[in-house]
Parts: sequence; C-alpha cells; structure tokens
Amino acid sequence: MQLESLLSEFNKELGTVTKVADLLNLKAKYIGKQGPLADLMKNIKDASPEEKKRIGSVANEFKTSIEAIVSKKMLELEISEINASLEKDKTDISLTDSVLEKGLQAGGHHPVSIIQQEIEDIFISMGFEVLDGPHIEDEYHNFEALNIPATHPARDMQDTFWFADKKHLLRTHTSTIQVRGMKERKPPFRFVGPGKVFRCERTDASHEMVFHQLEGMMVGEDVSVGNLIYFMKTLLAEIFKRSVEVRLRPGFFPFVEPGFELDIQCLICGGKGCSVCKQVGWVELLPCGMVHPNVLKSGGIDPEKYNGFAFGLGLDRLVMMRYGIDDIRHLHSGDLRFNSQFKSY
Repeated sequence: MQLESLLSEFNKELGTVTKVADLLNLKAKYIGKQGPLADLMKNIKDASPEEKKRIGSVANEFKTSIEAIVSKKMLELEISEINASLEKDKTDISLTDSVLEKGLQAGGHHPVSIIQQEIEDIFISMGFEVLDGPHIEDEYHNFEALNIPATHPARDMQDTFWFADKKHLLRTHTSTIQVRGMKERKPPFRFVGPGKVFRCERTDASHEMVFHQLEGMMVGEDVSVGNLIYFMKTLLAEIFKRSVEVRLRPGFFPFVEPGFELDIQCLICGGKGCSVCKQVGWVELLPCGMVHPNVLKSGGIDPEKYNGFAFGLGLDRLVMMRYGIDDIRHLHSGDLRFNSQFKSY
C-alpha cells in the first residue's frame, strides 16, 4: 500500500537526521498540510463509504506512527544536544586556592539571610518552631481571619497588590502564617514565620515595596505581656550583642488587644535624628500585643481558655540597625559589591 511505502521512506530519511529542526521539517514533509497524507485525504471524497472508513483508519494509523517515531527521536536529539553543550562548556566547580588567588572570589550571604538565620536559631533555642506560608494569599487569611473585615480602615493602610480576580493578593504581612499555624496545632505552642511581604508604597530610605518580616506567636494558658517583653528583650540582646534602648508605647493593630509599638533608639544616628528614623531618633521595629480573641477563634482556639501574644518584626530595618545601613534600597539593589561586604559561605 502507498502509505506503507511512505512509512518506509520516512524511516530511511529519519536515519540521516541529526538536528531537531531537521526532524520537524521531516515530520511536516510527510504529515504536514502540503504532505502526501494531506493529498490522500483530499481525494477520499470520491471513495465509497466503506473505502472512506478503511482509508481513514489506515491514514490515522500512519499519522500516529509518524508522531510516535518523531517524539522518540526528538527526545534522543534533545538529550544529545544537551550533552554536547555540557561537554563543550564544561566548568570545573572544584575551585582550588590557586584559582581563587587569580581573582575569583567566594560568594557571600545576603545580610537579610544572615539575620534571619540568626533569629531563627535564637527562637529555636527558646522552644519555637519555624513555619512558612505562601506569598499569594486569599482575602480570608490576609484580612478577615486577622480581624480585618472588608469595611475596616486598616485595609486602606496596607496598599495591597490585588490580582485581577480581586480575591487573591500578594500578602501584605507575615501575619497570615499565624492563622495557618493555629489551625494546624493545639495549645500550648509557639512559632515564628519569616518571609517576604508586598505593599504598593512609595520607596524611600526606610520603605520598600518588597520587604521582609518575621511573625511570631505564643499561645497557652495565662500568657502575659510580661512574657512578651521577656522574649523581645532576649531577642534584641542576642541580635545586637549590646544594650539597646527600647520603648514600649500603645499601638493599634486589629489582630491584637492591647497592642504596642516596640521602638529602638536609632543605631544609625544614636538617637540624634537621620533619614532612617525620620529625624525622631527612634525606629519602629516590633509591633506586638496580646492576640485578639477573634483571631484565636479564626484559628479554632477557645479564647475563654487560652490567650497569647503575637509580634511582627521588620527584618530589613533590623538589618539596617545591625550593620549601620542608611538606605533600605541597598538591600534590594542586587549590587554584588554591597553583598560582598558580608559573611562568606
């Protein structure tokens, strides 16, 4: 039959193909719009119903065979091309001291990564777990479960990046990790959750649209503000390795009651006033407070039996205080000269 002989010719030509582009051209030659299979199907209109059925079946089998052969050959060629490319551009990653002396330098951790790892280790030593959560959130986890209903003015303060469906968003705070963490655990528990957050803000020396936070929560029976202050002071003492002047003042956040702002004296200017602290000598570092009963309920926890504290730490600002960085935009510039100043791998 004609199609059997075409399949034989196809296989002969296939043996000479060594490139993906040539394989695709060969496929088009036989089963493309200008190929013999297309010509055969054009002439089928004059055949009897029985012949149409028989020819159609054989034509489909022919096309299926060609496509299967092409798929197999395509995989072989792609693997061959990848191996050839790797062989040509082979790089020896086992750098020796002599190679480094010629100018290649070891990489370094980003300062945010350094501080985040240190904080995680500090909290792990105090019995906390480290949790994670998605960057893309729904309205419930980002707002409603945190006692921020649709009419709450706090929504307007967070300059949210919404997706087109108006139901999903880039999380505006790591507090979303609280809700997921509560639902997966039974009190008592304590955990922290670091990560990136996103807000549509005007950038300046102390504000960015993408920045880092670390959320923390402790829930149990008879948890007090004293417990909160103890853990925060322990954290700051470990991070800065020196005495840091702090102040606790009232603050309003929908997910805590009462709420506080824990500020530290600006370590860039020593409290004299600069662009980082907006000339006031203090930097807002640690919003915190006792978890609101509505938030506990959203997490499936009985607020009549349990209570707890929560806090949200600004990692980028903490990094700036630790290393004396006067502009948050340096942290997100991608400038390797900036990163090279910090700890090596």
